[in-house]
Amino acid sequence: MIYLDNAATTKISRDVLKAMFPYLTDMYGNPGSIYKAGKDAADAVYNARTNVANLIGASAENIIFTSGGTEANNLVFRGVKEYMKAVGKTHVLVSSVEHDSVIHAAQSLAKEGFCVECIPVDCNGIIDIDWLDNRMCDCDVGLVSVMYENNEIGTVNPVSEIGELCNDLDVLFHTDCVQAVGWHDINVDKIQCDFLSLSSHKIHGPKGVGALYVRDKDMLEPIIYGGRFQEFGLRGGTENVHGIVGFGSACSMCANNIFDRVKRATDLKSTFLYTIITELGELRNIIHINAGSDKRQGKILNIRFDNIDAETLILLLDNNGVCVSAGSACRGHESEPSRVLLATGISPDNARSSIRVSFSDMNTMEETVEAASIIAKCAKELYYIKADIVA
Repeated sequence: MIYLDNAATTKISRDVLKAMFPYLTDMYGNPGSIYKAGKDAADAVYNARTNVANLIGASAENIIFTSGGTEANNLVFRGVKEYMKAVGKTHVLVSSVEHDSVIHAAQSLAKEGFCVECIPVDCNGIIDIDWLDNRMCDCDVGLVSVMYENNEIGTVNPVSEIGELCNDLDVLFHTDCVQAVGWHDINVDKIQCDFLSLSSHKIHGPKGVGALYVRDKDMLEPIIYGGRFQEFGLRGGTENVHGIVGFGSACSMCANNIFDRVKRATDLKSTFLYTIITELGELRNIIHINAGSDKRQGKILNIRFDNIDAETLILLLDNNGVCVSAGSACRGHESEPSRVLLATGISPDNARSSIRVSFSDMNTMEETVEAASIIAKCAKELYYIKADIVA
């Protein structure tokens, strides 16, 4: 199998597994216990918390562990609503290309009297900063949420500029960094964000664990109640010690080689694109790059093929041992065209012809070239079948 869907999830690192193993076997203490086994587990959680914090230039006491990026995003919107009500700022702005966990969490507030609006984006999926500025000046905006790097097209938003704007206007700012962490030099003070979401399994860590950076924990209410001292009282439940340790290990690995990883993934993407265009031969004009995703550094490439249904292509590729996707894994079983691509101005038909290819530092150049050749072969096969049917 050649796996090129690393924006959906990544293969867990052997070094991460090695770090986790003791906490799955002999070191199984509950970090809430006062005896040595419990204290050892608590120390492991604290060390992991420090590793996560170091990756984003934060302090350990500002990191809240969650079950993943989705819970982290929900904790922002559901957790800050009472604060926004108290200060009388119940207008919420989110970009139109956010992950579903942000969009749906924001929409849940609309049922409770909040006004929720989507920030428009340009053809590359970048938000309209002037629109945002004008809207924040006109309304009682309490929270703005804009993702750092888009999970479908790889767009990088000007989060530091947004953070500065929000800070000047005393508006809370949240950025979903699930795709960005490990691929960008992230610093919460430079971004000036109040909340920042992270996920372990996007950076070769285990599934089922993520984190939320919170600048001021006093303005947040828990959405999961339980132990008064678990996660600073903001997330009840016994800590997922082995998952947290794995997450911390993955963050530590990322901190040591971000720039090398970005360069390598960018090289893989460039080689992939060159190969697939070459292999298409006389049909090279049927391939198109969505939202300029070939021009950016990083792991994500979004492409479409004329007159080819993406779902059919993905299934054919699966039969040929290549894994890619049509967009967010959270919407992988839906037949609707990508909401993100539609927001950039792409037509529904073109969106349904689009696939996302995403790389990691575990992919090799050899398998990247092989995958590109297989995709070109399958695309040509489907194109000619469709042409014969039409004829």
